[in-house]
Amino acid sequence: MTNSSQPDNSIAGRMEAAGGQMTFFEHLAELRKRIINSLYAIGAGAFIGVYLAKYFITWITDPIIKALSDAHLNAHLFYTHPAGYLNTYLTLGVYIGIVLASPVVLYQIWLFVAPALYKHERKAVTGFVVSTVCLFLSGIAFGYFVTLPYILRFLVSFQGNAGPIAPMITVNEYFDLVLLILLILGLVFELPILIFFLSLFGIVTPRFLWKNFRYAILIIAVVAAIVTPTPDATTMLIFMMPMVGLYFVGIAVSALVLRKKKQQIEAESKGVAAT
Repeated sequence: MTNSSQPDNSIAGRMEAAGGQMTFFEHLAELRKRIINSLYAIGAGAFIGVYLAKYFITWITDPIIKALSDAHLNAHLFYTHPAGYLNTYLTLGVYIGIVLASPVVLYQIWLFVAPALYKHERKAVTGFVVSTVCLFLSGIAFGYFVTLPYILRFLVSFQGNAGPIAPMITVNEYFDLVLLILLILGLVFELPILIFFLSLFGIVTPRFLWKNFRYAILIIAVVAAIVTPTPDATTMLIFMMPMVGLYFVGIAVSALVLRKKKQQIEAESKGVAAT
């Protein structure tokens, strides 16, 4: 009797480790719950973000003021609608709120995905949330300190050589440009996280990523050409450099995931053999 029950216990343990099965409607209910929790977090973050926006406006306008001053142009931004500045203020607050709420949103995403993962994979929630937020903030920092100053210098110097034509930059258009650049680079820096999930579910492997490196460079070049707000090749290369570096980081992440999965399979095989 004892010998016949041991294999059943082993199988039950492996099924528990892999997470429980959910029906289609249970998945929908779980998705609805996670979306609602995320919206609550974004709403609370936006409320805080609107309050903090007044402290960030000067920080965001500093690059364009410096670029205009260096080009000996009128170092001011303008708005052409009575509600123009207010709209910018609220938009900035919402974006700040999304950034503040991102750890909660990412945690909700993880809770939705976790039932499909093994028990040891679900323990990586802290690393997932921290890594995702840090990479996104790193992309914003790279955009603000490296990409944005170069793009503004290029655009302003080009306009500054236009003879009697002088730029009158509106605050709304400038903020749209800044938010676009920072958001794109923030998302680009999430490439290792994307590769992590693709590797976790067995869609890609380190060998596959390395073998198709040339095609990845081509795709990166096309993406950089699309998202680059200026027509010059130097700006496109500035967008490409972190993407290529992050692709190699993704290969290392994929190799780490593959090694962990092999170790888990070997451990489970030894456990089954021992029983």
